[in-house]
Amino acid sequence: MAARPDHYKTLGVAKNATQDEIKKAYRKLARQYHPDRNAGNKDAEERFKQVSQAHDVLGDADKRKDYDRGTGPFGMGGGGGGFAGGAGGFDPGSFPGGFGDILSNLFGNAGETAGGVRGGRTRQRQQPGRDLETEVSISFEQAVNGAQVPLAVPTATTCTTCRGTGAKPGTAPKVCPQCQGRGVEAEGQGLFSISQPCSRCGGSGTVIEEPCPTCQGSGATKAIKRYRVTIPGGVRDGSRVRLAGKGEPGRNGGPPGDLYVVTRVAESPVFKRKGDHLEVEVPLTVAEAMAGATIEVPTLTAAKKLKVPAGTRPGTVQRIRGEGPPRLNGKGRGDIHYRWVIDMPEKLSKDQKAAVEEMSRAFDNGGDPRAGLFTGRTSGNDGDSS
Repeated sequence: MAARPDHYKTLGVAKNATQDEIKKAYRKLARQYHPDRNAGNKDAEERFKQVSQAHDVLGDADKRKDYDRGTGPFGMGGGGGGFAGGAGGFDPGSFPGGFGDILSNLFGNAGETAGGVRGGRTRQRQQPGRDLETEVSISFEQAVNGAQVPLAVPTATTCTTCRGTGAKPGTAPKVCPQCQGRGVEAEGQGLFSISQPCSRCGGSGTVIEEPCPTCQGSGATKAIKRYRVTIPGGVRDGSRVRLAGKGEPGRNGGPPGDLYVVTRVAESPVFKRKGDHLEVEVPLTVAEAMAGATIEVPTLTAAKKLKVPAGTRPGTVQRIRGEGPPRLNGKGRGDIHYRWVIDMPEKLSKDQKAAVEEMSRAFDNGGDPRAGLFTGRTSGNDGDSS
């Protein structure tokens, strides 16, 4: 006989976890391994089944008590490991449905997994709502400082006519006559039986004979939901802001999904985002780069002065700490990096040419700056590229 699955280990929670902790763990794993996100991945599909089965048991207070005690469908008369009624034997009369119910309990928990019949009550399986994702366009300033922006999201909402049951008002879903509310059909294979989702109800355990005229039996209707979303300061292009519980509603009382808002940030003509920091290209004249200067540079709030050292080379970076955008983890702000570029004029005036020639004569005593390129080169090959 196969070992009893450890549902607590499957959900990654402690045995004394609260029902809310179990629900949160299930929602996280269900989103991670959902077949819609893992098409063709057999391991993910199997994991999703295990997670769903664990939630079916631990998410129901009565089932959880039976599971913890090892009684009911989760053990044989107290979890002794054998059948009741003596050493090595069993008493079919101790199970209301006889030997068929024993097999049903062993293979698939048919009366429980799909929300079948328990104590004469029809109980449909809760299904969490789908997560939704949408985009919002914001300016560079809004991304840096944070903002509240309006958002319209097409979604599904619980049908107000049937209150999500899918059945016409005055009626209710009925126990599936084919599977008797178990949600599965068992096919005999000798001593054992193989269970599969019911072909009539699809595994829900119930059928709707008179669908709701508003939602046509789906339990939900299309709607446009409008929100005013708080965008935190420091978001980047592609950041995701999570709105818990604002996704599609769950079925049969299941928890709603979440809404993820992806930020699309307009570019700034001055600042470029570099991780937690900003970068600005600052032009320098040839004279400023050579002789040094004190110049004004932009920040997010005002202009500040920076001292450019004499002999600054193109591409050199100086920074001002703590003047960048806020960090999303709340730990201060980034920096602004200033990258110096030399502003070379395309044409020179007569006076500028004369000044350059004078400067060239003044620097001739410094030697040839390219002399090092020819160190160790064999002489006599000047102009010979053959």
